[in-house]
Amino acid sequence: MSVKHAKPNFSQSQVVEMVKRLFRLTASEIRSLPSYDDQNFYVAAIEGGEYVLKIMNSEDSKNLSLIEVQTHAMSFLHQNGLPSQTALPTISGQLMSLEEIDCGYGFQKYLVRLLTYLPGTTISKVPLTPQLLYETGKMAARMDIILQEMEHPHLAMLQRENFLWSLSNVSHLEAYIKVLDGDPLEKLVKSVIHQYKTSVVPKRSNFRKCINHGDFNDLNVLVQPDENEGHRISGILDFGDMNNGYYIHELAIAVMYLMTEHPKPVEVGGPVLAGWESVLPLNETEKDCFYVLVLCRFCQSLVFARHSVILHPENAEYLMISSKRGVTILQQLWELGKEQVEKVWFQSAVQLSDRK
Repeated sequence: MSVKHAKPNFSQSQVVEMVKRLFRLTASEIRSLPSYDDQNFYVAAIEGGEYVLKIMNSEDSKNLSLIEVQTHAMSFLHQNGLPSQTALPTISGQLMSLEEIDCGYGFQKYLVRLLTYLPGTTISKVPLTPQLLYETGKMAARMDIILQEMEHPHLAMLQRENFLWSLSNVSHLEAYIKVLDGDPLEKLVKSVIHQYKTSVVPKRSNFRKCINHGDFNDLNVLVQPDENEGHRISGILDFGDMNNGYYIHELAIAVMYLMTEHPKPVEVGGPVLAGWESVLPLNETEKDCFYVLVLCRFCQSLVFARHSVILHPENAEYLMISSKRGVTILQQLWELGKEQVEKVWFQSAVQLSDRK
């Protein structure tokens, strides 16, 4: 969760100085990139190359081992043919540097990495055709299968027991529900948590374990035009939510975020599921819990957005845009009910697979 005053606030001149000192690169262009808790800058260098300078918030910067694993995961996926960023070593050969600086609330330490820049636009900005949704589901499954092969001395860091965004920790939402404060949404969120406790938790032992990216959303997947007037995936961003979880969690998260960008949200599940199952078919328990887990992710997203607005009122507009649409979709899914939604998802998944 975001902590007040943890977000870095580096100026462009500080960025120029840092890029020069740490990487011996002279910035010819710098521009700010959007970020939830961190600070990101696009950097083009006179010496050649395009990069993203990622400055972690001071809270997450305390966890060096975890960020080492995330940085390694990006490079491991890249080596295995997936479009993820890699970190550039500093002049002393390190993949990250801890910088102590005053961003207006006293001296704090911020972890800095220079990552390769991936071309493309976020998937949120292009039409979500069934084919692109299929490819996204397929990419998410491939990513999780590759991550299962990864080795690193600090892999245990991904066992993030109290990580609020994990779909293993939906019950933790109860401590935050008060931010809804009598909103009609409160009753719905409580009902979803109840469904989770009674119909997901008892069956979790049948889920297959894996390492989750954990935030495979509409802003973390980049696409570029392909030769068939559609789009192909050109980048996977932001490994900050990686955790030990289950394959079905990754799928539910991807479906939830893609629904927020689609004119007919319920139609998203089928193509993403078909793409996923072309790589990794779900077992019966995973299928049975899929619907509730998608609802759970909506609840996490909506409740934590409200919580963040209280901490960062200046960001309210940005935080509440996606939230508004999320509320409508969550209500729609709940009113349609599990049986009806699953019918749409599973039938269209079968039809799409048959055509492949």
